Amino acid sequence: MSDNVHFTAKLPTKRIAADCLFTDQADRLLVLEPPYKPTWDLPGGMVERDESPRLAAQREVREEIGLIVEPGNLLAVDWVPQSGDFTEIMALLFDGGVLTPADIAQIVLQPTEVRSFRFVTPEEAERLLDPEQYARVTAVLNNRTTTTPTYLENGRAPSPN
Repeated sequence: MSDNVHFTAKLPTKRIAADCLFTDQADRLLVLEPPYKPTWDLPGGMVERDESPRLAAQREVREEIGLIVEPGNLLAVDWVPQSGDFTEIMALLFDGGVLTPADIAQIVLQPTEVRSFRFVTPEEAERLLDPEQYARVTAVLNNRTTTTPTYLENGRAPSPN
C-alpha cells in the first residue's frame, strides 16, 4: 500500500443492519417473508455507505413495505460474529411503534424484497425468524419504553467478567 493511503483504508470493516420492531394493536410482531432466504425478517436491512442507521431503517421500511415512518428509540445494538460465509455484523434495532389498522392497510409490498407479511406472537416468531434476530427481539420486547438501548452479543447480554 502506498504511504499516501489514508490510515482508515487499513482498518477492518463491519456490516451494519438497521431494523424496525413494529407491532399491531394486539401486540403481535410484524414479520416479512423475503424471497431470497428460508427465514422471515423484521422490516429493515443493510446500512449503505455514508448513510446513518436511522435513515437506513427508514429507507428499508419504505422500500420493503411502502410505509414512511420515523424510527423511534434505539432498542438494541447486537454484535453478531462471523458465521460461515457471513461476515460479522452490528445489528441495530429501532422501535417502529404500533401500527393501526389504517397503517396496515397502507402496506404495499415490494415483490423483489418481500413475498408476504404477517403479525405473529413471540412464540410464532421463534419458528420464523433466525435465532439471532429472535434473540434480539425477545431481549427488548418487554423493554420498549426505556430510552437506554440493550447491548447484546450474538443476541444475548454478555456475561460480566
